[in-house]
Amino acid sequence: MRPMNHTTPAFSRRDVLTLASSLGLSFLLPALGPKLARARGEERPKSLITIWLAGGPSQLESWDPHPGTRIGGDTKAIDTQLPGLRIAEWFPRMAEEIHHLNVIRSMVSKEGDHERGTYMVKTGYRPDPTLVHPSIGAILAHQLPNPQVQIPLHISLNPSQWPGRGGFLGDQFDAFKVFDPKSGLANVNRRVDDARQSRRTKGLEIVEQSFRRGRRLQADGTLHQDTVQRALDMMGSEQLAAFQVDKEPEEVREAYGNTQFGMGCLVARRLLEEGVRSIEVSLDGFDSHVNNLETQKARAETLDPALAALVHDLVERDLFDSTILLCIGEFGRTPEINGLGGRDHWPSGFSCLVGGGGLPRGTVIGSTDPEGEKKTPDDPIEVPDLYATILEALGVDYAREIITPVGRPMALCQGSPIERLLL
Repeated sequence: MRPMNHTTPAFSRRDVLTLASSLGLSFLLPALGPKLARARGEERPKSLITIWLAGGPSQLESWDPHPGTRIGGDTKAIDTQLPGLRIAEWFPRMAEEIHHLNVIRSMVSKEGDHERGTYMVKTGYRPDPTLVHPSIGAILAHQLPNPQVQIPLHISLNPSQWPGRGGFLGDQFDAFKVFDPKSGLANVNRRVDDARQSRRTKGLEIVEQSFRRGRRLQADGTLHQDTVQRALDMMGSEQLAAFQVDKEPEEVREAYGNTQFGMGCLVARRLLEEGVRSIEVSLDGFDSHVNNLETQKARAETLDPALAALVHDLVERDLFDSTILLCIGEFGRTPEINGLGGRDHWPSGFSCLVGGGGLPRGTVIGSTDPEGEKKTPDDPIEVPDLYATILEALGVDYAREIITPVGRPMALCQGSPIERLLL
């Protein structure tokens, strides 16, 4: 093959895909992201966006207020677009969008510690000292690969103390962490020209081959070559533009709110347009043992515009039916207000929002006692059942067993789908 010179036309990856399609070779192409899939009339790849509310958001100051009751505190309730559903007054924009989602007011968990509760809600399993379970985001990346996507399929936006892990599926399915989506990605632009980059890559290949001689298993266990290759692919990918929020019109950015969390939600929408399977956007600061009302209200001022704008965008851009949106934390807050004006940890009846991905809209499940006398909510929903529902809706066999590295068979999920949330 003759070497390429400056007169040889260079074809981009997009050019090759377009040419293959025009020649009737589309059967050779991998699955596309939602934008290109819609343009070609294909089924859109399904994804999950998790809005993670770290610290334990108060259900009584968000999706399950009880104004005028013994446990309700000073939070008032407002009407929403869903008849009969009232939410806390701190969420006026979500009141206009929440009818697209479903509200579960009776989530229950057996873990009331932050770390253990986070593990439980992110994996659907209680912590086990003998193995690490994969988060639901890692499961989706593992079970629904998309070779068309050159950026990670499992991404965590904003600082998170315990981001999703690949667990027994492998560290390569750990969430790719982006600590400040407002600033884009650091260290992805190479600092040398193409020729020098090529020489460096060839030199690295020689070193890798030398290291592998006589120690292939050890080398494979490090995932070093795989990591380097994925990094190089990502550095040259046009899909990195998804992290550049300055490409969005100013009015769109303003709708999400000029906050790190708001830009994280905007980046999440842009990432799923590229076909990323699972994006988690974290908002911390909900641990309100002291001054609960002020703490929850301040967090709502950040959460409300960003979450409402995300729901609105997903619907308007025809992405809602291919995207499940989940808003949840590790547990809720106690019905009782303590002596410091705070609410403590409460895994026995907290709230979450879930919708999209073909799920019905406007379903309200469960209820909690407005007087705080009953510890167990009506119609309790276990975390594993919620995740079995999500996996089923996304086309994943939630009961599939995986043989772990130590030879132990483990089901991806131990729950059963919530039938009323499956059409």
